[in-house]
Amino acid sequence: MNDIVLVDKKESRHFYFFNKNNGLSIRAEYEGEEEPFWSIEGPELIDISITNYCEKECSFCYRNSSVQGKHMSLEDFKSVLEQLIETHTYQIAIGGGNPNQHPNFVEMLRMAREDYGVIPSYTTNGTGLSREVLKASKDYCGAVAVSYYEPIHEFLSALEKLKSSDIKTNIHFLLTSESIPKAINILENSPQYLEGVNAIIFLNYKPVGKNPTSDLLLKNTPLLNDFINKVKNHDMRKYKIGFDSCSISGIVENLRFDSRFIESCESGRFSAFISEDMKLYPCSFMDPTTNGINLKEIRLHEAWVNAKEFKDMRSKLNNNACKNKYSCELQCHGGCPIYEEINLCRQNSSDPT
Repeated sequence: MNDIVLVDKKESRHFYFFNKNNGLSIRAEYEGEEEPFWSIEGPELIDISITNYCEKECSFCYRNSSVQGKHMSLEDFKSVLEQLIETHTYQIAIGGGNPNQHPNFVEMLRMAREDYGVIPSYTTNGTGLSREVLKASKDYCGAVAVSYYEPIHEFLSALEKLKSSDIKTNIHFLLTSESIPKAINILENSPQYLEGVNAIIFLNYKPVGKNPTSDLLLKNTPLLNDFINKVKNHDMRKYKIGFDSCSISGIVENLRFDSRFIESCESGRFSAFISEDMKLYPCSFMDPTTNGINLKEIRLHEAWVNAKEFKDMRSKLNNNACKNKYSCELQCHGGCPIYEEINLCRQNSSDPT
């Protein structure tokens, strides 16, 4: 029972359930109360960039990661974990850069799970998956995601290492105007490497980072319709398909899922991001556009509740451009408030707002 967490969030008027074994999380409002808009007690998930080091140096990298990227110190990482006790946060998504090439990566995974009862997951570009890293990933992580890259043989090698180590493995696939034919091909042909994969998660491209360009943005085209139809007809018994919340106002709208199973942007409501230099943001994609909140000067919970950046984000999502204008069943809070050009549903509307 130590792996089952149940938090009574009295201020937010809801309960939070988290199963550390399988990652199941449930948020349930008090009887007679509305679904909470945000968790006053603190974020339920935090993305932590422990390094900005990455050997691939991709042109589309939203964090400008490179071989000159800096690492978060082990002391700073420990400080974050200590503050998570105050916010009742039990999940962290570790990223970068390529996090598993951090010199203290294995110790960070161990520390999170054994010392603080926090379940780490991480996303890797596939390099640096040593035997030690794989063992620690199996012992301490909820899941590991490997990013889909060309040349595909590097991606396949990393995927096989994770699966053969009996690690719950997801694939992260960045959807762009250029990559969507490849996504269609994958769904259409279900290549053998998808066997044993937990899920493929499609991420909506955001024009931010090293080489931001509107050319890679998804558009409402016949290709997108083809992709959506492939998702609709997919047999989820083979492997699951998921989307990031940045896709909600376009792709997910067209899939006609039951809105009860769709979550809109959680930035500043139930999630936050911490950079390798200990700066706190509502969303990781805000990193290049704002200064962030220095967690060496202010505690995480205090910033979460009172910082202007978080109050502004919640205000934008709660008072969005779509509110009282459209009868959208998704209730997506207007989509992304940072990069409006990724909101595909706006392309279908005569109202530019």
